[in-house]
Order: sequence, then C-alpha cells, then structure tokens
Amino acid sequence: MSLISERADFRGPIAEPSLATVGDYIALLKPRVMSLVVFTALVGLAVAPGSIHPLTGFTALLCIAVGAGASGALNMWYDADVDALMARTARRPVPSGQVQPGEALAFGLTLSVFSVVVLGLLVNLLSAAMLAFTIFFYVVVYTMWLKRSTRQNIVIGGAAGAFPPMIGWAAVTGSVSFEPFLLFLIIFMWTPPHFWALAICRTEDYARAGIPMMPVVSGDAVTRRQILIYTLLLVPVGIAPWPFGYAGPLYGIVAVVTGAIMLWLAVQVLRERRPVDRASKQLFAFSILYLFLLFAVLLVERGWGGLIARLAA
Repeated sequence: MSLISERADFRGPIAEPSLATVGDYIALLKPRVMSLVVFTALVGLAVAPGSIHPLTGFTALLCIAVGAGASGALNMWYDADVDALMARTARRPVPSGQVQPGEALAFGLTLSVFSVVVLGLLVNLLSAAMLAFTIFFYVVVYTMWLKRSTRQNIVIGGAAGAFPPMIGWAAVTGSVSFEPFLLFLIIFMWTPPHFWALAICRTEDYARAGIPMMPVVSGDAVTRRQILIYTLLLVPVGIAPWPFGYAGPLYGIVAVVTGAIMLWLAVQVLRERRPVDRASKQLFAFSILYLFLLFAVLLVERGWGGLIARLAA
C-alpha cells in the first residue's frame, strides 16, 4: 500500500482546486529555516579558498535556497497529519486546507529537481550531489523515518541542516576539507540543545501528535541532562575554528563569550522544573543568536573581504 493511500486524509487525490495564495506557497518553503540555510551556505562559500564568478556564486546560493524550500514543502506534505494535531503547526498551509496535499507534493518535487539540476549544470556536480543528498536526508531519512520512530530524531536528522556550509564550500572549490566539516559539526552539535529546548516547551503538542521527541519518551529530567551534555560538546566545537587557525581573535572572543552564555543557560535549564520553562525558552531564543553570531563573525573576519574582492574581479 502506498504512503498516499495509507494517509488518504491528507495525501489523497485532490477533490477540487485550492485557493492557495502566493503567501501560502512561500510559507511551504519555511522561509525562516531557509534564511538560516542560505546564510550558513553563504559563509561556506565566502570562506572557501579560490575564486568563483559572482553570477555562479549567486546561482549556487539560489539553488541551495530553493532546495531548502523544497525540503520544507515535502516535509509539510508528509507531516500534514501530525501538523494538524499541534498548536504550533496547525495553521501551516496543508493542514489548514489552504494548499492541497498533491499540490504541496508536486511543488516540492519540482523545486527539488530544479535546484539540483541547475546547480549541477551551472556550478559543479559535487555541490549538486551534496544538495540532492541533503534533500533526501531531510525528507526521507528524517521526516519519513527518524522523526516518528526514535527519540534521536533530532540528533541524527540535524545533519540535514548542517550540510549547507559544506555545499557552499564545494560550490567554490569542487571539493570538501576539514574546515567546512568543522562548520558542519558546529551546526550538528547545536541542533539538539536548540530543538530540545523548544520540545520541553511543547511536550504536550508532540505527545498529542505521537512524535517521540526526547521529553515525550524519556521524560523532562533526561532531556534537560541531554541538553547540558550536548551544550558541553558544542562550546569547544564552536571555539575550535580559532585555535585551528581558521578564524581570528574576534571570532575567538565571540565564541568564548557566547559559548559561556549557552552553557550557563543549559545549566539553568537543568535546574528549572516544569511548568515554568523560562530557561528553556531563553536557551531556544539565544541559541539562534549564538549560531548567527558565530557565522556572522566568521564571515566578517574570513569571508567578507574575499567575497568583495571576488565580486570586484
């Protein structure tokens, strides 16, 4: 039996045309997630050695953005049934009925093929292959398999969100090396404390939808300890580009200070008890700023001057 027939309430044949607006289709792309993907990919592209034509660089970023949006659309298509049960996601275009399931599926598949093919033809095959794998990993491995089957869904699935700087690097160099892998590791280690902090605040939502997030299946106390453990791993990884010589003293100072704040907040999360969740909300919000600052400073120190020089060349 196909996935569509098994979940016919959200993925069945389209009975009648939808009245979806342009805004609904933009929402399918998960623009906030896309913006973070594009930014980290830009940093990977900007700090990579060598040169790239400005139009080629723009094309690479556009394809990465479209690929990220395609992943979001396919995620919303598949997860429409559980999204409808959660207060945070019930207003998304598919569960709210603004976009028909078949339309979301066709939209996501079309954008996926477009982004990979164009990246392969106009940039290079390695970056296209990595983008294709990222889309596959997010949609099939994370969304269709891990998300509903294991409490480690975010840990393993977080790899999908960590690939963009490596794709940006590969777009310039046609290869990968330890430096972009280090950027991958920063995002990979950042993902669990970031999302588990949110999951603590949304435990009832995830339980209602039957999604085995850490606080649902392992409990609140275990999740808080796991947040602290992953934050302890994240902080030295976040600082690592400085001692490895990939970043300057400004990056080092920012990484140390923001890492200390992340660690302090993780300790507060460990100490607090529900239903307060104040520290969890603070950690979730600050973690976004933490990742942005690390990559922004790296862009300023390592990539911005080189990027301007390439545009002027």
